[in-house]
Amino acid sequence: QVHLVESGGGLVQAGDSLKLSCVDSGRTFNRYNLAWFRQAPGKEREFVAVIGWNDYTAYADSVKDRFAISRDNAKNMVYLQMNSLKPEDTALYYCAATLGNAELRAKRTYGYWGQGTQVTVSS
Repeated sequence: QVHLVESGGGLVQAGDSLKLSCVDSGRTFNRYNLAWFRQAPGKEREFVAVIGWNDYTAYADSVKDRFAISRDNAKNMVYLQMNSLKPEDTALYYCAATLGNAELRAKRTYGYWGQGTQVTVSS
């Protein structure tokens, strides 16, 4: 079973950096593909980044070159380093996990979700 808990959100200014963390209490963490999604008020939940069980990574165009996803299988952790934050990055950020290997940018692929951590970027 997978149980995801995010942390690290907060209120920052434009241009600042923030690092989100997500811990999983399951025992087969290293088999999962792990992703970050975000949802702004009144908008659909959107893909941000994914890291595969084999360390494959992919990013949304809007965060590419600013955000970096990583994982530490020994600690059952996945991270999202966010640099050069913009007001449009303001959202509730979710960690998600799946054993599937197709359509990793689609939220329907993911069966396990955390509760989210709020990131607010002021201008």
